[in-house]
Amino acid sequence: MQKKQTLAHLRQEIDAVDDRILELLNQRAALVMQVGTLKTEAKSDFHVPSREREIYDRLTAANPGPFPSDAVRGVFREIISASLSLEHPMRVAFLGPKATFSHLASMQQFGLSAELSPERSIPAVFEAVEKGEAYYGVVPVENTTEGMVTHTLDMFMESELKVNAEVLLEVSHFLLSRTGRFEDIKKVYSHPQPLAQCRKWLAENLPNVPLVDVASTTLAAQIVAEDYHAAAIASEYAASIYNLKVVKARIEDQVNNFTRFLVIGRKMTDPSGDDKTSLMFLVRDEPGILHRMLEPFAKRNINLSKIESRPLKKKAWEYIFFLDLSGHIGDPAVAEAVRELGDCCQFVKVLGSYPRARS
Repeated sequence: MQKKQTLAHLRQEIDAVDDRILELLNQRAALVMQVGTLKTEAKSDFHVPSREREIYDRLTAANPGPFPSDAVRGVFREIISASLSLEHPMRVAFLGPKATFSHLASMQQFGLSAELSPERSIPAVFEAVEKGEAYYGVVPVENTTEGMVTHTLDMFMESELKVNAEVLLEVSHFLLSRTGRFEDIKKVYSHPQPLAQCRKWLAENLPNVPLVDVASTTLAAQIVAEDYHAAAIASEYAASIYNLKVVKARIEDQVNNFTRFLVIGRKMTDPSGDDKTSLMFLVRDEPGILHRMLEPFAKRNINLSKIESRPLKKKAWEYIFFLDLSGHIGDPAVAEAVRELGDCCQFVKVLGSYPRARS
C-alpha cells in the first residue's frame, strides 16, 4: 500500500511540473508574439538561424541533468518551431513527396510546426524559394555511400540562392510490406539510390527477386500498400504513414550511412561562430592551376573539407569546382583567400556561409 501511495504522490508531482511547463510555454509564446510585432514594424527578418543556434548551444551547455543533453535540442526545436508559427507561418519547400528522407531532414531542421511543402523536383524547390512561395528549401547534396547529388550542384550554376544551413541525416533503410513476411515478397520497389545502398543485402537475402526503380521511396511504399506480394525499401516513417509492416530493419550495406542536405534561402546568414562556406569557381586552363587555386587557403591555414568538380555543360573538357571550407565569408582570412582565388579563376561565386551541422 505504501508503494502505491508513493507512486501516486510522484505522479501528482510530475503533473504539477507539467502544469508549470505548460504555463511557461504560453508565457514564452506571448513574448514571441511581441517579438513578431516588433519585427513586422521594423520590416526585419522574422527567422534568424544564428539566434536558434545560440539558444540550442546555451541551453545544452547550461543543462545540469539528469535530462539528457542530446534531447535538449529536439525539445527546443519543437518549441521554437511552434513559436515561429505564431510569429509568422514558415513555409519550407523540400524534394517530395512526403515520407522521403528529404521530408525527414526538413522536420529535423524546422520541426513539426513548420509548413512543409513537397515539390516534384530539385529545380522546383529552388523555384519555390526564388519566387518567394517558400521561405527556405531543403535539397540533398551528398550521401556517404553514393556521393554527390549532381542535380543540386548544377542548380547552383543558375541560381542566386544562398546556402543557409546544412542538415546531416542518418539514413536507415527498412524493408516494408503488407504482411511483414519474407516468403510473400515477389518484387522489391524503391528509388535507385536506396536500392544501390542495399545492393549487397538484397543479393544475399533476396537473390532472385526483381528490383524495380521508382521515382521515390514514398511511391514505393504507396505501391506496396496495394500489393501483398511486393516490398518497398523506405524509411520507418513511411511504414507508419502507409500502414506497412517491417520485414527487416536497417538493411543498408554500410553503417554510418548519412545524407547531407542543404537549406537554401534568399539571403546570406550571419556568423554563428562555427561556420562553413561553400564556393563555386571556374579556373583557367593553364599549368599549375590546381596548385594555385589551393594555395590561398593553405597559406592561411584554412581547412578545406570538400572539393568536387562538374563538367561545364557549355564547353567540352572544362570543369566547375565546388569547394567547402571552414569559416564564414565575413572572416577576414576567408575573404582574403577567396579574393586571391579569384585572381586565377574566370569567376568565383560564394554559395553561402552557414552553421556547421552537428551529427
